Amino acid sequence: MHSAAAMQAMAPDRQEDAADATDDRVRAHTYSLLGAVLAASPGTDLLALLAGVDPAPQASGDFAAAWRQLAIAAARADAGEVAQEYQDLFIGVGRGEVIPYGSWYMTGFLLDRPLALLRADLTALGFERQPQVKEPEDHAAALCETMAILIAEERALDAQRRFFHAHMSPWMGTFFRDLGDARAAAFYRAVAQFGGQFIAFEDGYLTMLA
Repeated sequence: MHSAAAMQAMAPDRQEDAADATDDRVRAHTYSLLGAVLAASPGTDLLALLAGVDPAPQASGDFAAAWRQLAIAAARADAGEVAQEYQDLFIGVGRGEVIPYGSWYMTGFLLDRPLALLRADLTALGFERQPQVKEPEDHAAALCETMAILIAEERALDAQRRFFHAHMSPWMGTFFRDLGDARAAAFYRAVAQFGGQFIAFEDGYLTMLA
């Protein structure tokens, strides 16, 4: 049995572990939400969820402001109009206004070497491509969803850091800036602002804990 002194000494560690677990839950949920709105246009239920989300405890300054702007944009959005906006931004006639693929941003070509490197890393991490998935793995939504899984499964922070710095931080900030500047962007301008702030937050967070 632990002595009272030993229990007191252990308490800060347990509190720190609890805080870290809460931080990771927020990070995983944030990646999941961001991945959902990048994978497809949000329906009424997801818009309502976004409208009710409060800024994460870790958020401050521009990041907290971006959370609030996303909630306001979701509350004002019409699901049908957002669906058309998504079509214009990411699909279009032949090609959308914004191209959400890592290979495109890192090399100027689709299905290029960055995708091959990503696929090798996904295999090493134990991920298998599902037959029903049509999009390449370097789609911004797929990368967000992968990070959400890595965090939720409590993969080592080094694994999260390597994945993020290899496959997300080199290009996703630029992608979100392009999304925010796109002519068709309305609701997705708020998504872009939020996404850019979150990627910057994650870069700092993962670097700080290196």
